[in-house]
Amino acid sequence: MSLFRKEAPEAHYPVEKPDAEWRAELPPDSYRVLRQHATERPGSSPLNAEKRPGTFLCAGCGQALFDTATKYESGSGWPSFWAPKEGAVGTTTDRSLFMVRTEVHCARCGGHLGHVFPDGPRPTGERYCMNGVAMKFEPASD
Repeated sequence: MSLFRKEAPEAHYPVEKPDAEWRAELPPDSYRVLRQHATERPGSSPLNAEKRPGTFLCAGCGQALFDTATKYESGSGWPSFWAPKEGAVGTTTDRSLFMVRTEVHCARCGGHLGHVFPDGPRPTGERYCMNGVAMKFEPASD
């Protein structure tokens, strides 16, 4: 078992591509997070400050993940949400870095998004702590 990278079980997703294709299509920082389970530096994402009505999408496949209405300021340094869109994400157990966490991935392409913790606000009590480079923001149309 690697200390720094989660060992993922063999899973299949509606959107699958060879690694070379993901690497060619994604910016390097997005590729490292989505495909190699890296984490961006806290406070580095412009999506932390995004408050306009709209939808946060997977940067890998465009799947709608979170609505602005579920976003809140957690103080963690990463965009945080109290709930994903229905069926948008999946979770797996992440045993890297000498701890056990719940990894969150895109249900459509399997891209690593971040982790979910049980210390969020009501109504769910969950904090979906996401990497900004793993997402894109689409403002709501007027």
